[in-house]
Amino acid sequence: MAESMIPEIPPALSMEKPGIDFSYVGIDAILEQMRRKAMKQGFELNIMVVGQSGLGKSTLMNTLFKSKVSRKSFVGTPEEKIPQTIEIKSISHDIEEKGVRMKLTVIDTPGFGDQINNENCWQPIMRFINDQYEQYLQEEINIDRKKRIPDSRVHCCIYFIPPTGHWPLDVEFMRRLSKVVNIVPVIAKADTLTLEERDFFKKKIREELRANGIDVYPQKEFDEDPEDRMINEKIREMIPFAVVGSDQEYQVNGRRLLGRKTKWGTIEEPICRTSKTSPAASTTRCTVYVASMRITLRPTLELGSQ
Repeated sequence: MAESMIPEIPPALSMEKPGIDFSYVGIDAILEQMRRKAMKQGFELNIMVVGQSGLGKSTLMNTLFKSKVSRKSFVGTPEEKIPQTIEIKSISHDIEEKGVRMKLTVIDTPGFGDQINNENCWQPIMRFINDQYEQYLQEEINIDRKKRIPDSRVHCCIYFIPPTGHWPLDVEFMRRLSKVVNIVPVIAKADTLTLEERDFFKKKIREELRANGIDVYPQKEFDEDPEDRMINEKIREMIPFAVVGSDQEYQVNGRRLLGRKTKWGTIEEPICRTSKTSPAASTTRCTVYVASMRITLRPTLELGSQ
């Protein structure tokens, strides 16, 4: 008798789809999500400029951002009275470059260091900085806080040192303010110095900073790994930056660029150097950006309590 044909039962098909790793969580997508969110919201950058009148503070800011982002302080006639108090003025701009939006606020301090008696002239500036921390902290701890808290904190302070020499006021200001804000010291109008004078002046300022325990940016706390430490050490070697600002454009070798025209040639903005290899304007620009953005890595409570 012929054997009955029993159909062969195929093996059960797996319910899992081939090629899918069910152990994948998706942590690597967090950075991309944060990037998209940041690109959509844009960034806020608040920079304070401090220094005596006539050091080119507004011009340097326009040079760094290649736009008219800072207004020159009004210079009155000799007969007009010098303001008796420091004024704190801010101007904001919306800047967009390659799809990245940024709200830039430049905070000026006209009147600083212009009095015969400049005792405690840093107090209004320190009070302003601390008030912004306090305001931001209060917004953070509110029960019904805003979806996005406006950030008015001072992210970075560029301090302008006269090329004719620094004063005890400069040292005292940086000593006090370095405890509450990222300080980036610069030698203003460095084209008035010879190379030997510039290098000697930079060395002397670095010695003063060390002797007075002034911790300017980048602080040691940002040396989180060997790569960061190497970059930060290079920046520290160039502190203070010797800068030349200009908001005038000139035609040089078929290119239009920012620079200062002299009888022996044109000083190009990217070639205003702090050393033989590093362009001061470009390095200063990068340092200001990083110093400003790194404030978000430091707890707001810590900043507000200083």
